[in-house]
Amino acid sequence: MKIAFFEIKGWEKKHLRKALPNDQLSFYNESLSKENVSLAQQADIVSVFIYSKVGAEVFKKLKKLKLVCTRSTGFDHIDLKAAKKAKVEVCNVPAYGDNTVAEHTFALILAISRNVHKSYIRTLRNDFSIEGLKGFDLKGKTIGILGAGKIGLHTIRIARSFGMEVLAYDVNEDKFMAEVLDFEYVSLDELLKKSDVISLHAPYNKSTHHMIDRAAIKKMKKGVVLINTARGGLVDLDALMEGLDKNIIAGAGLDVVEGEEYIKEEKQLLYDPKKAEVAITLAKDHILFDNEKVIFTPHIGFFSQEALVRILETTVENIEAFLNNEPINSVK
Repeated sequence: MKIAFFEIKGWEKKHLRKALPNDQLSFYNESLSKENVSLAQQADIVSVFIYSKVGAEVFKKLKKLKLVCTRSTGFDHIDLKAAKKAKVEVCNVPAYGDNTVAEHTFALILAISRNVHKSYIRTLRNDFSIEGLKGFDLKGKTIGILGAGKIGLHTIRIARSFGMEVLAYDVNEDKFMAEVLDFEYVSLDELLKKSDVISLHAPYNKSTHHMIDRAAIKKMKKGVVLINTARGGLVDLDALMEGLDKNIIAGAGLDVVEGEEYIKEEKQLLYDPKKAEVAITLAKDHILFDNEKVIFTPHIGFFSQEALVRILETTVENIEAFLNNEPINSVK
């Protein structure tokens, strides 16, 4: 079976070759798109990560394609309708870094609550003063978890260990886990109004697009800290910048931002008049990055060695199950 892997690193190739010795594997550092789809022309299976754009044009050109494996939990970068029309199975990695992302969430929370980033920048300038660096304790504060799935529950577990009170909003409530971890499910409005820290862990889809908008931010407690380790599209950039300017949001920890997939290609995009909207998004991103109230990490919440190995192991399981006509982790 011919399998093309995109967005792949050196050490991953060795792991995959060992796990799939009987298949013909091809590896590419770049992401898959309609521009380089010819690289996968002969592939029966394609494996991608989040920066690949697998749309109708890609499916149309890959006549032999039978399976797309995304090495991520989210799959909004794959056109599922086009996949269905092309009779191509799509599978994901439903769980690999639940604790990993939750730990990164708290890295961002602690960096903001104790002004770690501001302190570091000062020391680089040989400034060791502490004025303006007074932080706040997490103990006794209320954290609102927007999306209490696997990652959200791990975040709740860590929050409780800090002595925080926890409110959660999710369309699917798990009353048993609420009792075990000692947290309370509330409405979205109540979560926004009562939380000192709000952490986003919801999936990205049409119903969650820009769920943190101007209306949502107006309901937040003044001085709230906003954390997003989920998907950039959950937050309206204009609303976020306004919330920071008006001091409603005291600090934002962002591992994801809308349009992040374009940042690596920024120089080319900014000089392409056809990419005007992308350029505007990039400009907004950089305004955020320059704001001292904002800590940005380049989508590394999942990026631990242990999580990366789990991703590859599940991807191999997905491929082997499909080849045995017993597909697992399918998404529709």
